[in-house]
Amino acid sequence: MNILILGDVMGLSGRKALKKHLFKIIKDNEIDFSIINGENAADDGKGITKEIAEEFFSLGIDVITSGNHIWDKVETTSYIEKEKRLLRPANLAEGSPGKGFGIFLSKDKKYKIGVINLMGNVFMRKTEDVFKVAKDITKKIALNKNVDFSVVDFHGEITSEKMAIGHFYDGLTTCVVGTHTHIPTADTRILDKGTAYQTDIGMCGDYNSVIGMNKENSLKRFFKDKEAVKHFPSEGEGTLSGLIVKAEAGSGLAKKVTRLVVGGALEK
Repeated sequence: MNILILGDVMGLSGRKALKKHLFKIIKDNEIDFSIINGENAADDGKGITKEIAEEFFSLGIDVITSGNHIWDKVETTSYIEKEKRLLRPANLAEGSPGKGFGIFLSKDKKYKIGVINLMGNVFMRKTEDVFKVAKDITKKIALNKNVDFSVVDFHGEITSEKMAIGHFYDGLTTCVVGTHTHIPTADTRILDKGTAYQTDIGMCGDYNSVIGMNKENSLKRFFKDKEAVKHFPSEGEGTLSGLIVKAEAGSGLAKKVTRLVVGGALEK
């Protein structure tokens, strides 16, 4: 089983990179299931629309995860109730639209894959205790019980939360990836009990920027320049950043994990 997980799509640059590279990545790596974080995919870098989500599905993405920007587009609250392949963080307030986890089929319909979307508590919008929710979900999505493989997207600001969740899930899930901070970390590995892990898998967007936002305007904002305007995405050539996890049927655990960096300034 080969699982592709891609980081936050940042605006138009990220979407263009996805169109340009995704088909070849899926084909060349014999990908059986693909996940992407889409919470920054809109033109302004905030939220996702029905049109963009459906474009991602048409390109070969199987599930879209998200984070703190999930409600930035009004239409998402109704769309997410109908589209089960679009997830929001599971630890949002009880009664929030949509689902925070689900069970999906691989491209060949042979395997069941659980996908869990969580959001950190530190420096993020107010949410339920992510560690309590994570523990509760292990009773609902369990390797070799109701799923063959599973992936956790932890959308968080600080590395300690992400690493703690990785160790909590070690041996309980195929892979744990961090998203949100948009910069890929260098700790790609398989943990002691067989779970693939990376603290942050980066973004899909223009890295000649400030975490995907226009660098000139970002500098003006940091220097409190009166000419600074609201943040807007950089639209140069985008890089796709993420992981490919090779997992073993039977145990559901990772056998190999490979960092993926394709196109744009980061690859160069």
